[in-house]
Amino acid sequence: MVGAAGTVAAVVAPLASAGAASAAGAAWGHAVGTGGGSRDVQRLELRGMWVATVANVDWPSKPGLSASAQQAQLIAYLDEAVDRKLNAVVLQVRPSADALWPSPYEPWAQCLTGVQGKDPGWDPLGTAVKEAHSRGLELHAWFNPYRVANHTDPSRLAASHPARVHPDWVLPYGGKLYYNPGLPEVRSFVQDAMLDAVRRYDIDAVHWDDYFYPYPVAGQTFADGPAYAKYGAGFPDKAAWRRANTDKLVREMGERIKAVKPDVRFGISPFGVWRNASTDPLGSPTASGVQTYDDLYADTRGWIKKGWIDYICPQIYWNIGFAAADYAKLVPWWNDVVRGTGVDLFVGEALYKAGDPAQGAAWQDPAELSRHIDFAAGYDQVRGHVYFSGKGVVADRIGAMSQVVADHYRTRVRPPR
Repeated sequence: MVGAAGTVAAVVAPLASAGAASAAGAAWGHAVGTGGGSRDVQRLELRGMWVATVANVDWPSKPGLSASAQQAQLIAYLDEAVDRKLNAVVLQVRPSADALWPSPYEPWAQCLTGVQGKDPGWDPLGTAVKEAHSRGLELHAWFNPYRVANHTDPSRLAASHPARVHPDWVLPYGGKLYYNPGLPEVRSFVQDAMLDAVRRYDIDAVHWDDYFYPYPVAGQTFADGPAYAKYGAGFPDKAAWRRANTDKLVREMGERIKAVKPDVRFGISPFGVWRNASTDPLGSPTASGVQTYDDLYADTRGWIKKGWIDYICPQIYWNIGFAAADYAKLVPWWNDVVRGTGVDLFVGEALYKAGDPAQGAAWQDPAELSRHIDFAAGYDQVRGHVYFSGKGVVADRIGAMSQVVADHYRTRVRPPR
């Protein structure tokens, strides 16, 4: 997508300084949002950062570090979150159908030791939960349901990997391996694997990102035809069947989480465009080349309206004024979608773009992200922001995160519940 960088002519007034500390502890305050002069309310808000482990994007910095070095790096991220007045860390604990805890379902994650299935000598998820909570941080456990590998060679997987034990569960596509979402046994298995962590650890939320059916790759076919032939009766076309499969995964997982631990929240962070208004009058005023409903078979708007999830965190990874997908048009659209549903809206923010020379002029301005927080404060359903990703929060290439903190995060606040 190509669009001109720009800013709105006027943004809402900055968040005022935080008020008195809550009765629960002097370290906590309440952010005060003032939306264009139209509101002045004390509110709780989520302030989170993603910490990605797939391919060692954020943590560990490289595979094969000692257990003590891995733990020290993880704790440094948690301390950074506290220093930045954040209150949640979204840690990727199942990056590629492998685990950052001793799972009876799947092998140890390759990102830890460099060898999938090798015991790293400690329990990263258990440690992350304990250390996060001791710092007043929520720990959202981030799982990827269907991605098996960022390559197409099953022999490179651990010998015990379920994808090798059940090769009929797996499809290659776009240079990667995926579990087939059309198989009931796959949906059941991936839910079981994720629920093991819910049962065993005091996590605050189960978090999924935007990977359901894979993003389309030109000239390639996702070869789920046999599954469609077996299970697709009664659907008008394969697209409807695929959406129904994703719907089942989301609805069933939400129900199973609540049955195990009712207080654990279920949140999803999808690509920021459900459908363009040119495709569907209910869609957003965008011209996105990807639409989750049509391309990823993920009816994100429907899950909100049906109350299957507790929060939605759309990845609105574009600047204010971006022609094809304007931040200033998407925030109001999502705000309207969640209204009256009881589903919390958090906004996924593209910190990684700030200062990236490959990005447009808007992202070279350290104030762009702060303007996002200003703008979103004018919408009463927006209850926080999550930044991608941890490495960017630490490095803060052009000071964009520091400006957000200085402008908006003057004291810590509690996340909404």
